[in-house]
Amino acid sequence: MPGAGKSTIAAGLEKKGFKSINMGDAVRAEAKKRNLDPTGQNLGKLMLDLREKNGQGAVAELIKDQIASSKSDVVIIDGIRSNEEIEVLKKIATVKLLSIHASTDTRYNFLSTRKRSDDPQDRGTFNDRDSREIGVGISASIALADESISNNNLTIDQLIETAYNTIKKWLK
Repeated sequence: MPGAGKSTIAAGLEKKGFKSINMGDAVRAEAKKRNLDPTGQNLGKLMLDLREKNGQGAVAELIKDQIASSKSDVVIIDGIRSNEEIEVLKKIATVKLLSIHASTDTRYNFLSTRKRSDDPQDRGTFNDRDSREIGVGISASIALADESISNNNLTIDQLIETAYNTIKKWLK
């Protein structure tokens, strides 16, 4: 779910040599092409429009070339939202899914301090965003994850190290 720590992990793993691709960045790039302001409302609507017009795996389709051109053995995809996106990615690579859990309060606090243009400014907007994410299928993807990390009481270093150790285990 938004604010659980996925991007923090992705940034930390990049420092350890992994390639990272953020699916939200792909939506933001598409918004820029369409001259849309990168507000939460605009990006959410664009994400839904892309899925409606091109199928539930549409956002994963936007990043396929980045994955294919990567020279890294491991590519971290930040922001899977549906099983259909996972199926798109499985056509080009081996996929392992790591879900990051955090309580609603923890996620809201993380997002409130992050200050990205699409972050919710209040609880109502936060709840609306959660509902939208659940509507596109994120719950099913979380439920089918290969591994999960709870990020309610971890430091950033502990969170990144836990994810790193999980990926190292997968590579054996």
